[in-house]
Amino acid sequence: MRVACRRGFLLIPLCVLAIVAGCGGSRSDPPPESGTTPGARVPAVDPRPKVVVLGDSLTTGLGLAPSEAFPALLQRRIDAAGLKYAVVNAGVSGDTSAGGLRRLDWSLQDDARVLIVALGANDGLRGLPVDEMKRNLAGIIERAQARRIPVILAGMEAPPNFGNDYAAAFRTAYRDLSSAYKVTFVPFLLDGVAGDALLNQPDGIHPNARGAEIVAGLVWAALGPELDRLSDS
Repeated sequence: MRVACRRGFLLIPLCVLAIVAGCGGSRSDPPPESGTTPGARVPAVDPRPKVVVLGDSLTTGLGLAPSEAFPALLQRRIDAAGLKYAVVNAGVSGDTSAGGLRRLDWSLQDDARVLIVALGANDGLRGLPVDEMKRNLAGIIERAQARRIPVILAGMEAPPNFGNDYAAAFRTAYRDLSSAYKVTFVPFLLDGVAGDALLNQPDGIHPNARGAEIVAGLVWAALGPELDRLSDS
């Protein structure tokens, strides 16, 4: 059985929704710090200020080479523009907004200058309460703004199998947050990609390399001006 499209959203088999809701497992906690063996070479730390992309498997680039994930494509655009920022892919497959909130402080510990929040897809796939997702995302935005870190919020659409009311409330939550906190807003992270078989992997959910290029373009349209503003300040 297939779920009907709504606003160009995914043609997703119901069985796939159940699988992807836990795709990769939810690994919300940061990895433990590893000790340094005496005499071992310590990897060089990138000294550039960071653009952190806090997300799930769409951010991680599930099914893609690391260089094909949209955060890596953002890095290419940053380099091509001559801007001195390093993109941190803080995506965790299967993560929800609650998981992102739990690991936020760890993700922002290394000179973060911009935070891109791309969470909520797994909340929608699991049918989690919209109010809880909204509170989690609000908490993420508030913590970042308390550190004077600009936030770019990427919206997501809920699959329609939980009903029109749920899908409408889900969409509205992002718009309300962007308005209340005056953050830069990308209304739908997968705009132009969702529902197009030529731009998605066989699961119908995760973008392929071509789809990731489009996602990167959408995010860059919001990120580029923000980095220019920061560079000029």
